[in-house]
Amino acid sequence: MKLHQAKSLNGTLAVPADKSISHRSIMFGAIAKGETVVTNFLEAEDCLSTLKAFQDLGVSIERRGSSLKIQGAGFKGFSPAKEPLDMGNSGTTTRLIMGILANQPFQSILIGDDSLSKRPMNRVIDPLKQMNAKLTGKNESGYAPITISPSESLQPIHYTMPVASAQVKSAILFAALQADGESTIIEKEPSRNHTEEMIKQFGGTIEVEGKTIKISGPQELTGQTVTVPGDISSAAFFLVAGAIGKDSRLVLKNVGVNPTRTGILDVLNKMGARLTILNEDTHNQAADIEIRSSKLVATEIGGEIIPRLIDEIPVIALLATQAKGTTIIKNAEELKVKETNRIDATANELRKLGANIEPTADGLIIYGPTKLHGGHVSSHGDHRIGMMLQIAALLTDETIELEHPEAVSISYPQFFTDFERLITEED
Repeated sequence: MKLHQAKSLNGTLAVPADKSISHRSIMFGAIAKGETVVTNFLEAEDCLSTLKAFQDLGVSIERRGSSLKIQGAGFKGFSPAKEPLDMGNSGTTTRLIMGILANQPFQSILIGDDSLSKRPMNRVIDPLKQMNAKLTGKNESGYAPITISPSESLQPIHYTMPVASAQVKSAILFAALQADGESTIIEKEPSRNHTEEMIKQFGGTIEVEGKTIKISGPQELTGQTVTVPGDISSAAFFLVAGAIGKDSRLVLKNVGVNPTRTGILDVLNKMGARLTILNEDTHNQAADIEIRSSKLVATEIGGEIIPRLIDEIPVIALLATQAKGTTIIKNAEELKVKETNRIDATANELRKLGANIEPTADGLIIYGPTKLHGGHVSSHGDHRIGMMLQIAALLTDETIELEHPEAVSISYPQFFTDFERLITEED
């Protein structure tokens, strides 16, 4: 498709609901006892994969648009699925559900699309095996289809994380809730903490001190009411658009500002963006965010901030093409095992548009500012690459033709419509 052309965006936007919390709201509703009510659920393909998987496991989920009613029956209330559980393109669903199903008395098989089937799952399988879970990948590999066989009982674990990954951590936490005794997880760097927060929200007990997490099992959780805030990972594209567009001003409403997710805001501030936090709701960890056209300076991004902005790095790379100086992104090797190798995909696609950008073993080096031009690009089937390339269209008078635009539906089905509406509001 030909991407929408614009020089600036202006207006107010409510971004889609948080993808991470939407996934977990179903999972916690399913493993808790009693009714869980979810409002502002993200109706995107990945989250719908989670919803269908738990329905296939016998969980009653009533859906009316973005509202859900989940009748949970605890960890022991699942029924065997009649067919393999289809994870679609969702790595979050796959990795977290392995921890949930690790102690079931029946076999489950997890399948996914071609992209998911190339993404490594051993990082979850290995620690779960240490807990006495029985999981195997296709032909003994670490790739889907994943077979989860019945386990006699799960044992607690003392585990030092080799990578900073909220998905791996969450899978272990779900298993630890079912194990007999205390488990300890030591993080490499603090990653997003939605699972820890929701354990507490659903009446569970967990201790977090620095990078050390302690949790005892077995525990029983109780159904709750969950209101999902807007997803800062989706907001990031419009935050960058507001900063790099000419004469732009955007207000993004009800964006989740959990501190483990706000690395993008720190980077924007460090690069000199005209960003303001408005109407902060500390209880729900949400706020409105205003962003205006900005003169940007280069920065270095690495270390402990990386887990707090790992999904935003492609659009941060675009931001850096408009900053004065050399921006270095490092310690981001995790990007190689996302929907695509996002380090290479980001560099290759932006170079097609004239960016001066180099991939490295663990990140990117971007030289700016650089004027971009039109070209023929691809999302590589990755939603975040596709959305980043649409934002890049703000920087050129020429046509950008995008292959596989449908990938954006993974997290933001209305993305192109929202972008176009903000152009209209400017006129």
